[in-house]
Amino acid sequence: MYSIAIDGPAGAGKSTIARAIAKKLGYVYVDTGAMYRAIALYIMRKGIDGNDVESIAAECPDIHITLSYDQEGVQQIYLNSENVTGEIRKEEVGKMASVTSAIPEVREALLELQRDLAETSNVLMDGRDIGTHVLPDASLKIYLTASPDVRAKRRFDELNEKGIPCDFDRIKEDIIERDQQDMNRKISPLRQAEDAIPVDTSDMTIPEVIDVIVDAFHKKTAREELL
Repeated sequence: MYSIAIDGPAGAGKSTIARAIAKKLGYVYVDTGAMYRAIALYIMRKGIDGNDVESIAAECPDIHITLSYDQEGVQQIYLNSENVTGEIRKEEVGKMASVTSAIPEVREALLELQRDLAETSNVLMDGRDIGTHVLPDASLKIYLTASPDVRAKRRFDELNEKGIPCDFDRIKEDIIERDQQDMNRKISPLRQAEDAIPVDTSDMTIPEVIDVIVDAFHKKTAREELL
Protein backbone atom coordinates (compact mmCIF):
# COMPACT_ATOMS: atom_id res chain seq x y z
CA MET A 1 0.00 0.00 0.00
CA TYR A 2 1.14 3.55 -0.75
CA SER A 3 0.42 6.53 1.45
CA ILE A 4 0.87 10.29 1.12
CA ALA A 5 1.04 12.46 4.23
CA ILE A 6 0.32 16.17 3.93
CA ASP A 7 0.88 18.32 6.99
CA GLY A 8 0.70 22.05 7.51
CA PRO A 9 -0.95 24.92 9.39
CA ALA A 10 -4.59 25.98 9.21
CA GLY A 11 -5.60 27.60 5.95
CA ALA A 12 -2.68 26.28 3.91
CA GLY A 13 -5.06 24.55 1.51
CA LYS A 14 -4.40 21.00 2.70
CA SER A 15 -7.93 19.67 2.29
CA THR A 16 -8.52 21.22 -1.14
CA ILE A 17 -5.18 19.99 -2.47
CA ALA A 18 -5.43 16.57 -0.82
CA ARG A 19 -8.91 15.87 -2.18
CA ALA A 20 -7.84 16.78 -5.71
CA ILE A 21 -4.70 14.64 -5.61
CA ALA A 22 -6.51 11.67 -4.10
CA LYS A 23 -9.08 11.84 -6.89
CA LYS A 24 -6.35 12.09 -9.53
CA LEU A 25 -4.48 9.07 -8.14
CA GLY A 26 -7.57 7.07 -7.25
CA TYR A 27 -6.61 7.06 -3.56
CA VAL A 28 -8.79 7.23 -0.45
CA TYR A 29 -8.73 10.74 1.01
CA VAL A 30 -8.70 10.93 4.80
CA ASP A 31 -9.34 14.37 6.32
CA THR A 32 -8.03 13.88 9.87
CA GLY A 33 -8.86 17.46 10.79
CA ALA A 34 -12.53 16.65 10.26
CA MET A 35 -12.22 13.82 12.79
CA TYR A 36 -10.86 16.19 15.43
CA ARG A 37 -13.57 18.69 14.61
CA ALA A 38 -16.21 15.99 15.16
CA ILE A 39 -14.85 15.34 18.64
CA ALA A 40 -14.76 19.09 19.31
CA LEU A 41 -18.40 19.33 18.23
CA TYR A 42 -19.32 16.57 20.67
CA ILE A 43 -17.53 18.39 23.50
CA MET A 44 -19.27 21.67 22.63
CA ARG A 45 -22.66 20.01 22.59
CA LYS A 46 -21.94 18.59 26.04
CA GLY A 47 -21.12 22.08 27.29
CA ILE A 48 -17.65 21.04 28.45
CA ASP A 49 -14.86 23.61 28.57
CA GLY A 50 -12.13 22.87 26.05
CA ASN A 51 -9.49 23.10 28.78
CA ASP A 52 -11.22 20.61 31.07
CA VAL A 53 -8.89 17.75 30.18
CA GLU A 54 -10.23 15.32 32.77
CA SER A 55 -13.86 15.67 31.66
CA ILE A 56 -12.97 15.44 27.95
CA ALA A 57 -10.83 12.34 28.52
CA ALA A 58 -13.74 10.74 30.39
CA GLU A 59 -16.03 11.33 27.39
CA CYS A 60 -13.70 9.78 24.79
CA PRO A 61 -14.94 6.17 25.19
CA ASP A 62 -18.45 7.37 24.26
CA ILE A 63 -17.30 9.17 21.10
CA HIS A 64 -17.42 7.08 17.93
CA ILE A 65 -16.16 8.57 14.68
CA THR A 66 -16.74 6.74 11.40
CA LEU A 67 -16.12 7.67 7.77
CA SER A 68 -17.97 7.00 4.55
CA TYR A 69 -17.74 8.39 1.03
CA ASP A 70 -20.56 9.68 -1.16
CA GLN A 71 -20.97 8.93 -4.88
CA GLU A 72 -18.47 11.68 -5.75
CA GLY A 73 -15.90 10.31 -3.33
CA VAL A 74 -16.34 13.13 -0.80
CA GLN A 75 -15.61 12.08 2.77
CA GLN A 76 -18.57 12.11 5.16
CA ILE A 77 -17.97 12.30 8.90
CA TYR A 78 -20.29 10.53 11.32
CA LEU A 79 -20.38 11.31 15.02
CA ASN A 80 -22.13 8.49 16.88
CA SER A 81 -23.99 7.61 13.65
CA GLU A 82 -24.99 11.25 12.90
CA ASN A 83 -23.64 12.84 9.72
CA VAL A 84 -21.99 16.05 10.96
CA THR A 85 -19.96 16.83 7.82
CA GLY A 86 -21.51 20.28 7.38
CA GLU A 87 -21.74 21.30 11.01
CA ILE A 88 -18.08 20.68 11.85
CA ARG A 89 -16.95 23.36 9.36
CA LYS A 90 -18.19 26.19 11.58
CA GLU A 91 -15.43 28.54 12.75
CA GLU A 92 -16.12 27.98 16.45
CA VAL A 93 -15.79 24.22 16.01
CA GLY A 94 -12.38 24.68 14.38
CA LYS A 95 -11.21 26.81 17.31
CA MET A 96 -12.38 24.20 19.81
CA ALA A 97 -10.67 21.44 17.80
CA SER A 98 -7.36 23.28 17.97
CA VAL A 99 -7.62 23.15 21.78
CA THR A 100 -9.03 19.64 22.32
CA SER A 101 -6.74 18.00 19.76
CA ALA A 102 -3.83 18.59 22.15
CA ILE A 103 -5.35 16.16 24.67
CA PRO A 104 -3.61 12.73 24.57
CA GLU A 105 -6.84 10.75 25.00
CA VAL A 106 -8.42 12.56 22.04
CA ARG A 107 -5.47 11.81 19.78
CA GLU A 108 -5.29 8.20 20.91
CA ALA A 109 -8.99 7.73 20.17
CA LEU A 110 -8.39 8.50 16.50
CA LEU A 111 -4.88 7.14 15.94
CA GLU A 112 -5.90 3.49 15.51
CA LEU A 113 -8.66 4.37 13.04
CA GLN A 114 -6.28 6.48 10.96
CA ARG A 115 -3.57 3.81 10.84
CA ASP A 116 -6.06 1.06 10.02
CA LEU A 117 -7.22 3.04 6.99
CA ALA A 118 -3.62 3.30 5.75
CA GLU A 119 -3.06 -0.44 6.16
CA THR A 120 -6.07 -1.43 4.07
CA SER A 121 -6.09 1.18 1.28
CA ASN A 122 -3.85 3.51 -0.70
CA VAL A 123 -4.49 6.73 1.19
CA LEU A 124 -3.79 10.42 1.12
CA MET A 125 -4.06 11.77 4.64
CA ASP A 126 -3.76 15.38 5.72
CA GLY A 127 -3.45 16.95 9.14
CA ARG A 128 -0.81 18.36 11.45
CA ASP A 129 1.12 15.29 12.61
CA ILE A 130 0.58 12.75 9.84
CA GLY A 131 4.16 12.49 8.61
CA THR A 132 5.69 12.89 12.07
CA HIS A 133 3.41 10.61 14.10
CA VAL A 134 0.40 8.98 12.43
CA LEU A 135 2.19 7.67 9.30
CA PRO A 136 5.92 8.04 9.98
CA ASP A 137 6.66 5.57 7.16
CA ALA A 138 4.46 7.29 4.55
CA SER A 139 5.56 6.83 0.93
CA LEU A 140 5.68 10.61 0.51
CA LYS A 141 5.55 13.43 3.03
CA ILE A 142 4.62 17.00 2.14
CA TYR A 143 4.67 20.06 4.39
CA LEU A 144 2.20 22.52 2.90
CA THR A 145 2.29 26.11 4.07
CA ALA A 146 1.56 29.74 3.11
CA SER A 147 1.95 33.14 4.75
CA PRO A 148 -0.62 34.14 7.41
CA ASP A 149 -1.87 36.96 5.15
CA VAL A 150 -2.50 34.59 2.25
CA ARG A 151 -4.20 32.03 4.46
CA ALA A 152 -6.40 34.68 6.04
CA LYS A 153 -7.37 36.05 2.61
CA ARG A 154 -8.36 32.58 1.41
CA ARG A 155 -10.55 32.03 4.45
CA PHE A 156 -12.02 35.54 4.13
CA ASP A 157 -12.95 34.91 0.49
CA GLU A 158 -14.38 31.49 1.31
CA LEU A 159 -16.68 32.89 4.00
CA ASN A 160 -17.74 35.81 1.77
CA GLU A 161 -18.71 33.42 -1.00
CA LYS A 162 -20.95 31.64 1.48
CA GLY A 163 -22.48 34.95 2.58
CA ILE A 164 -21.05 34.67 6.08
CA PRO A 165 -20.07 38.03 7.67
CA CYS A 166 -16.39 38.10 8.62
CA ASP A 167 -13.48 40.38 9.42
CA PHE A 168 -10.09 39.88 7.75
CA ASP A 169 -8.02 41.08 10.71
CA ARG A 170 -9.89 38.83 13.12
CA ILE A 171 -9.42 35.84 10.81
CA LYS A 172 -5.69 36.53 10.57
CA GLU A 173 -5.42 36.82 14.36
CA ASP A 174 -7.24 33.50 14.77
CA ILE A 175 -4.94 31.80 12.26
CA ILE A 176 -1.80 33.03 14.03
CA GLU A 177 -3.24 31.96 17.38
CA ARG A 178 -4.05 28.49 16.06
CA ASP A 179 -0.53 28.20 14.61
CA GLN A 180 0.92 28.90 18.06
CA GLN A 181 -1.38 26.38 19.72
CA ASP A 182 -0.61 23.68 17.17
CA MET A 183 3.15 24.25 17.12
CA ASN A 184 3.56 24.47 20.89
CA ARG A 185 1.32 21.68 22.15
CA LYS A 186 3.12 18.95 24.10
CA ILE A 187 1.56 16.04 22.19
CA SER A 188 2.45 15.68 18.48
CA PRO A 189 3.06 19.38 17.75
CA LEU A 190 2.82 20.72 14.21
CA ARG A 191 6.25 20.58 12.59
CA GLN A 192 7.82 19.60 9.32
CA ALA A 193 9.05 16.00 9.23
CA GLU A 194 12.76 15.72 8.47
CA ASP A 195 12.06 13.86 5.23
CA ALA A 196 9.09 15.98 4.15
CA ILE A 197 9.13 18.15 1.03
CA PRO A 198 8.19 21.77 1.86
CA VAL A 199 5.70 23.41 -0.50
CA ASP A 200 4.86 27.08 0.00
CA THR A 201 1.58 27.78 -1.78
CA SER A 202 1.55 31.56 -1.19
CA ASP A 203 2.21 32.38 -4.84
CA MET A 204 0.97 29.17 -6.44
CA THR A 205 -2.32 28.20 -8.05
CA ILE A 206 -4.11 25.04 -6.98
CA PRO A 207 -3.23 23.21 -10.24
CA GLU A 208 0.43 24.17 -9.79
CA VAL A 209 0.51 22.76 -6.25
CA ILE A 210 -1.19 19.56 -7.38
CA ASP A 211 1.32 19.09 -10.20
CA VAL A 212 4.29 19.60 -7.87
CA ILE A 213 3.06 17.01 -5.37
CA VAL A 214 1.92 14.43 -7.93
CA ASP A 215 5.26 14.75 -9.75
CA ALA A 216 7.14 14.27 -6.47
CA PHE A 217 5.06 11.19 -5.70
CA HIS A 218 5.67 9.59 -9.09
CA LYS A 219 9.42 10.24 -8.82
CA LYS A 220 9.53 8.79 -5.29
CA THR A 221 7.61 5.62 -6.16
CA ALA A 222 9.58 5.15 -9.38
CA ARG A 223 12.83 5.21 -7.43
CA GLU A 224 11.47 2.69 -4.92
CA GLU A 225 10.37 0.32 -7.67
CA LEU A 226 13.90 0.36 -9.12
CA LEU A 227 15.43 -0.71 -5.82
